[in-house]
Amino acid sequence: MVEKVTATDAALQLIEHLKQRHGLLMFHQSGGCCDGSSPMCYPVGEFIIGSADVLLGEIQGCPFYIGAQQYHHWKHTQLILDVAPGPGGNDFSLEGDSGERFITRSRLFSDAEQAAMQIN
Repeated sequence: MVEKVTATDAALQLIEHLKQRHGLLMFHQSGGCCDGSSPMCYPVGEFIIGSADVLLGEIQGCPFYIGAQQYHHWKHTQLILDVAPGPGGNDFSLEGDSGERFITRSRLFSDAEQAAMQIN
């Protein structure tokens, strides 16, 4: 099975730290505007998921969503949750005071992976 979203070891460590402080978490890949296009981390229930949001998968039990319009453009890529040093550009994501920020990296799915997922 091909994962649509995955994470680096650094991201997994930060997730565990945030889970200890805040409990259950969720992610939403922001589509731009004030915070650019960045993964946002929230306590479960603090961000309302709409009918136009797509569940890409889970990272350490944390659901990871993206807006349908943005998914349309990124559906040929695997999103890789990672961490970079320094504060993020927004105050809404939970990692804001950790000295690190979540970032999204990506890689194109191979033709075989796209065929397995029936992406056209």
